[in-house]
Amino acid sequence: MINVRFAIPDDAADIVEFQLKMALETESLTLNPDIVRKGVAAVFEDNSKGKYLVAEYDGEVVSSMMLTTEWSDWRNNTFLWIQSVYVMPDFRKTGIFRKMYEFVKVMVENSPEYAGLRLYVEVNNNKAQEVYNRLGMTGEHYSMFEWEK
Repeated sequence: MINVRFAIPDDAADIVEFQLKMALETESLTLNPDIVRKGVAAVFEDNSKGKYLVAEYDGEVVSSMMLTTEWSDWRNNTFLWIQSVYVMPDFRKTGIFRKMYEFVKVMVENSPEYAGLRLYVEVNNNKAQEVYNRLGMTGEHYSMFEWEK
């Protein structure tokens, strides 16, 4: 049975592990574990930075995602951004992400404070893009650009 819930500080170690694995798997990046631990802890200490969701399968945390907010002056409302998604390999293609996405989508649909959902995906992560397309999301309106220090 899959259970989606907001994460608690006891989930931090799993979330850190997932983030380290995701960076290596999707972008061949080896992140500094100490920095990631501090970054995850910062979210739990200050929910204006974001909120984590986790999915459990039979009580085991097998997936996480972070939600952050973006104010839209065009809509006088807030978009939720889905970030830092990771599903353990043995649990992929089992509906875990879909269940998490639907949890967030229902939250947005039932709250006047949200305008919609957004996410970004690494340009070569075709598997993730296929999943997002199947869920009815589109990537046709914007391209993301960045500058990083």
